[in-house]
Amino acid sequence: MKDLELAEKIIEEKGLTLVVVKEGNILFTSADRGIKPIYTAVTDFKEGLEGSSVADRVTGRAAAILCKYGNIEEIHTDLISDEAIKIFKKSGIKYFYEEYSQYIKNRDKTDMCPVEKLAYGVDDPQELIQRISEFIGSMKGEV
Repeated sequence: MKDLELAEKIIEEKGLTLVVVKEGNILFTSADRGIKPIYTAVTDFKEGLEGSSVADRVTGRAAAILCKYGNIEEIHTDLISDEAIKIFKKSGIKYFYEEYSQYIKNRDKTDMCPVEKLAYGVDDPQELIQRISEFIGSMKGEV
């Protein structure tokens, strides 16, 4: 089974939010919501992510920048934003999605996701990681 197929199978079977697979091995899984799963995978395992396959639930600009920074090879996501597609196209990351949205919305669907907002205008992954770190810290586990 190919890595992306394995990641997709695991995310569905176990009801997870993120699965990272490389060379047939599961590198990372999470059931956390929001940006935290991909942020944790990239900050904890950056060197080992190169060439990996990811199954994610929601992928916006911030997640796409983190995928690029982690040198992820391909991703399948349930929902993708316009900005994420632009980043994947520029970086050569293969992407597959079920639904498309101009931008990722916040949880109550009344505005843009706060992490999408903080990622706009940021191209430097280190700066984005710092901003996400501060955001996660301010949310105290609600992310």
